[in-house]
Amino acid sequence: MTVVHPWDYSDTYAYLEKLRSGFGPVIITAAISGGVQGKEANPALPETPRELAQEARRAYEAGASAVHVHFRDPNNQARNTMSLEVAQEANHLIREACPDIIINNTTGGGPGTTMPERFEALQARPEMASLNLGPDMSRFRIKPRRAPLPHPHEGYSVDECFPFTYGIIEDLARHMLEVGIKAEMETYHPGQFWTSRDLIERDLIKPPYVFQFVMGYQTSSFPTPANLISLISELPPNSVFFTCGIGVNQVPMTAMSMLLGGHVRVGLEDNVYYRRGQLFESNGQAVERVARLAREFDRAVATPAQTRAILGLSDEPRRFELPVTAGTMPAQ
Repeated sequence: MTVVHPWDYSDTYAYLEKLRSGFGPVIITAAISGGVQGKEANPALPETPRELAQEARRAYEAGASAVHVHFRDPNNQARNTMSLEVAQEANHLIREACPDIIINNTTGGGPGTTMPERFEALQARPEMASLNLGPDMSRFRIKPRRAPLPHPHEGYSVDECFPFTYGIIEDLARHMLEVGIKAEMETYHPGQFWTSRDLIERDLIKPPYVFQFVMGYQTSSFPTPANLISLISELPPNSVFFTCGIGVNQVPMTAMSMLLGGHVRVGLEDNVYYRRGQLFESNGQAVERVARLAREFDRAVATPAQTRAILGLSDEPRRFELPVTAGTMPAQ
């Protein structure tokens, strides 16, 4: 494994030198599905393991070198799940479709996800997994889901908080470390650097430290240039950062991240609209746009091999076997 050492993004002279010589390739992660909204929000959102693999392939062909995945309950596709069997099947099919893409599974889940379920899903042993650095409070409304979509429902409201504590976050990080999963630290506001500092001091995460700045989500930092620059300035040494923008913030936040030397996440988890009033046709369309912007900014799009080097991952893509009981699952 070849590790590409990150640079100090807040160092003025390092920035100017990188600008002159080139920032290097930009990693594009495709967050192809979400724990909150499904096909009722955009018909292109994948729900079954096979649909996840198809969308991963579209994103991969467009330039994504990593894919972030949430899962749906096969017995009720309108709801999220952290089922080990579903995660294993989805990861297996994604690997078949994308031989070397980095597979990043959620531990955030969605409405109603319990802490034990977050640990269960990690048994699928993805190469990376998201790790929330603090409580996640949100309030939103799910659109009505109409036939012919499976498992239709009326619209409903959600108002909840996922109570991540120092101890829970440490336990999740420890488990990831023990089974060889790289933690991607979901950072919603600068106060959460206290949590990442705790993980570093306890040696529960290893460099390069991977941060995902979530901009414009409820209880996250406001999605402004000043706030993104402030977050970057607080990064600990040996860090790599990604930025995602929720909804209308997707393009400005990812563009700014690339201009500042960082990496990006796009996809239908974060934004279902290509532009106002026009739904994305696929995750590939979201990746194509940001890849085009990257090239305009004179940044190449990172290959999976380059991404593995930048993030300190194994050169050899992890294999994922089908669960023994997969044959008993509902047909996709």
